[in-house]
Amino acid sequence: MLQDRRPSFTRHNSQDMRSSSTPGGVEHAVRVELDDMISQMPVGPEKDKFCKEMDDFYRLFTRYLHEKKHSKPLDWEKVRGPKPEDVIAYKDLEQKDLKGVAPLLSKLAVLKLNGGLGTTMGCVGPKSAIEVRDGQTFLDLTVQQIEYLNQVSGADVPLILMNSFNTDEDTSKIVQKYNNHNVSICTFNQSRYPRFKTDSNLPLARTPDNKPGFWYPPGHGDLYESFANSGLLDQLLAEGKEWVFVSNVDNLGATVDPAILQHMSDTGAEFVMEVTDKTKADIKGGTIIDYDGQIRLLEIAQVPKAHVDDFKRVK
Repeated sequence: MLQDRRPSFTRHNSQDMRSSSTPGGVEHAVRVELDDMISQMPVGPEKDKFCKEMDDFYRLFTRYLHEKKHSKPLDWEKVRGPKPEDVIAYKDLEQKDLKGVAPLLSKLAVLKLNGGLGTTMGCVGPKSAIEVRDGQTFLDLTVQQIEYLNQVSGADVPLILMNSFNTDEDTSKIVQKYNNHNVSICTFNQSRYPRFKTDSNLPLARTPDNKPGFWYPPGHGDLYESFANSGLLDQLLAEGKEWVFVSNVDNLGATVDPAILQHMSDTGAEFVMEVTDKTKADIKGGTIIDYDGQIRLLEIAQVPKAHVDDFKRVK
C-alpha cells in the first residue's frame, strides 16, 4: 500500500529568481521559504499543524536530496522471487467465522484511503462518492460492509477515512447521512505539501493559503505520519485497538477476513500484506521480491529500463 512520497515538482515560468545551485544552498533556501509561510499564520492550533506539516515535508525533502545523490540503482542480479516462508497461502490458514474472532475484532479499526478524486473515472468530487450499482456509492457499500461486520460479530469496529484537502469538505457532508448506522465514522486529513518549481527548486506557494495547483496530497505513504499527527492513533490505542486494516476506498473486495486476523494474532506479525498473483490486467503493478535476503515490494519505477519487460511478465 505504500506509495512513492518524493516531493512533487512542476514546471512554471516565473520572473521570480529565488534559486540556489548547490545542494546545501537549496536546503537552506527551502527552509527559509517554509519558515516564511509559517510566520504568516496567526498563533493557534492551525499554525501548529501547518508548522508540523512543513517540518515533516522538509525532513522528507532533505532525505530525497540525500538519496538522490547517494543511492545506488537496483542491481537486477540480486532480484529473486520471495522465499516460500515469506508468502503464506491463504488456503493454509485456519478458517474462522466473524463470531469466532469477535474478541479480536474489538481490537481492530478499518481505515480507508479516501484522498482521491474521481477525475480518472470522468467524475467530479471524491472517488468514494461515485455510484457503483443501484444508486449506491463506494462509500455507501463500504459503510454497509462495516455495519454487517459489527452486526454479525457484536463488535464495534470503527471506520476511519483518510481524506485529502481535495475530498475533506465533500466527505464531511456525505458522512452525516450515516449517523443512524451501526458504525462509528471518523476522519482525518493527510498532509498538504508544496509543489516546486523546476527552475529554482523552490516552492510555488509564497503564502500558506490553499491555492489550486500550488499544493499536493503526498499519497498512501503519508498514512503513518498523518495518522499519528491527527491524534486518532493515540485515541484508538487508548480504546484498546491493536490492529488497523488499510485499503483504498474504491477496493470493495478488500474486506476484513477473520482467518487473516486470527493469523496476525497468533503470529504477532507487525505487518501483513494481502497479495494476489499478477495477471495481464496488472502488468505494471508492484511485486514481492527477495533482495539481498530481505523481502521487499518492487515497483516499476525502481526497475532498470533494460528489465522492464521482465518485470511485466505475469510469471
